[in-house]
Amino acid sequence: MEKDLKPEVLNIDTSLYITRISNKFRNRKPWVKPDPRSVLSSIPGTILDILVKPGQEVKKGEELMILESMKMQNMLKAASGGRIRTIPVKKGDKVAKGTLLLEFD
Repeated sequence: MEKDLKPEVLNIDTSLYITRISNKFRNRKPWVKPDPRSVLSSIPGTILDILVKPGQEVKKGEELMILESMKMQNMLKAASGGRIRTIPVKKGDKVAKGTLLLEFD
């Protein structure tokens, strides 16, 4: 824990709190609204299979790819319909959490 932190005023939804603010909190990444046209990996793993191709039309709920993590096969499905723009990963790739897997037009 950081020593000698002086109390400061923290404003959360117009409510003011007097607290000590750490450098970790001060330097955190701000929250960014997710892009509905991008599919990101929510867990680290390996791409087992890609079931769609660029330019293909998909419907909501259609299977896109299989991501293996911790010996579990996770089927990624389309949250909405659209046309696949790009697939920047390939079969066998190891991906980290937050990696871009697919982009929709």
